[in-house]
Amino acid sequence: MARSKARMYTCSALMLLCVIVLFVCVSLLVRRICPKGSFSHAAVAADTWTCSQIGREMLQKGGSAVDGAIAALLCTSLMNPQSMGLGGGAIFTVMDSRGKVKIINSRERVPEMFSPDILKSCPNTFRFLPGGQWMGIPGEIRGYEQAHKLYGKLPWASLFQPSIQLARQGIPISQILGQYIPYSDSNDSRPLRELFSDKNGNLLQTGDIVKFETLANTLETIANLGADAFYTGKIAEDLIRDVQEAGGTLTMQDMASYKVTVSDAWNITLGEYQMYIPPPPAGGILLSLVLKIMEGYDLNPESLRREQKTLFYHRYVEALKFANGLKRHLRDPQFSLGELPKKLTEDSFANHIRSLITDDMSHQPQYYNMTSYLDSMGTTHVSVLAPDGSAVSVTSSINHIFGAKIFSPRTGVILNNQLSDFCGKVDSFYSGEQPPSSMSPAVLRSKSKMLVIGSTGGTMITTAMASAIMNHLWFGKSLKEAIAAPVVFVDSENAVKFEPDFDTHLIEELKARGHIQKTAKKFYNVVNAVEKEDGCICAVSDARKLGKAAGY
Repeated sequence: MARSKARMYTCSALMLLCVIVLFVCVSLLVRRICPKGSFSHAAVAADTWTCSQIGREMLQKGGSAVDGAIAALLCTSLMNPQSMGLGGGAIFTVMDSRGKVKIINSRERVPEMFSPDILKSCPNTFRFLPGGQWMGIPGEIRGYEQAHKLYGKLPWASLFQPSIQLARQGIPISQILGQYIPYSDSNDSRPLRELFSDKNGNLLQTGDIVKFETLANTLETIANLGADAFYTGKIAEDLIRDVQEAGGTLTMQDMASYKVTVSDAWNITLGEYQMYIPPPPAGGILLSLVLKIMEGYDLNPESLRREQKTLFYHRYVEALKFANGLKRHLRDPQFSLGELPKKLTEDSFANHIRSLITDDMSHQPQYYNMTSYLDSMGTTHVSVLAPDGSAVSVTSSINHIFGAKIFSPRTGVILNNQLSDFCGKVDSFYSGEQPPSSMSPAVLRSKSKMLVIGSTGGTMITTAMASAIMNHLWFGKSLKEAIAAPVVFVDSENAVKFEPDFDTHLIEELKARGHIQKTAKKFYNVVNAVEKEDGCICAVSDARKLGKAAGY
């Protein structure tokens, strides 16, 4: 009897095992084939192949998504110093392996002393704004420190070593950096010009080697002594001395007082996805509004065919115009009152704006409540997905090309000009306030997919991200195709600008509906993204900046 029961239990166990094996085999067979170039563990999408690789190496060593992001950002401060660096600020959107999302905002802050008439110096149309009066307190390194304290796995110093080595040995100037080096040549930025000049005083060209030996020393000190060395130690003293000699108002007290903001992400429902974005003064609420307006039109691949395509783009441009009219609400919540920013993310508000869109015509700027503001540019973005499922979407900037064009020879740091982001958007601001920003580092998650995405390009960030997200999630384009699709941008004067290769017939159709076309001198939109679906990881660094992602 006992043997019979034993046989029965054994047979039952074998049958259960067979069922499990069969289930696994069927799952493997029906699972979609991963596209060529995809990864199975993790990936990093930064502006350059070198920095994507450095971020990947941190993940392979057991590092977190934050470790990979910090290492990639430090590398980018060398490869693309015109866009970001220690003299700027960053916003992290971090999802841990349990799916909880936090925002680490280390964007620059207004110093204690600033010109009370600075807003009167704002130009009416875009131009570069060099000079110390536009400089905010840099928060970049404090942001790295806070992110590492909360989520880091590898030793702090190890994140700096690859970039220290690069800075000392020198790097070949890329095509991207090479085209911006002439911007360093001005009467107000002699130390910056010298950084990018050869021994004969000639500006370096694409392919030449540039070394950042002073910056390497600064990075090494921060690696060994921590972030305090940058904010209260000798580095801070040297930095402030250089800044004040260049006409800046930053003080040691400003540096020592800098605080990072850590908060919960704002969670926006977008169809089957939850989209996690940073709250104001970041620009995520405007991205959310545009997407929610467009979601109400039930978009699908058919929306890009025949006459439906013109209607889609007309509605989209109108949504961008309404979003531009709301930029004045991107204020630091510690210095502003009111619930309107949160309302901008609600379905009812998107429905209201959608009801104001006229399908056969555009309107005058006042219809969208637009006021004159200053367009901006620049920045870098890194997207990271780690093996444990955690993710980082982080955007970093010194604002305009080479920021304030103030280079600190004693520290190797290029300073920001972020206070110019207040131009046209506020009537006044306060010490300690963070400027408004278009930065929108985001993580989107559904039951089957995760998308880690962000963009650079100043005021072009919103249209770059909205275009990529709509093309990918609603129109069925691959992530690479969605990012590569030519964008349309609505500037601060309500003019519509089309990226090269945009459909010329469509442009004429939109002009017939009343949209005013202007030509942009340059498009700065660059989207870097990583997604995971059905176990396959796809990573794309935007070809506009000649980037390349890395994974394993």
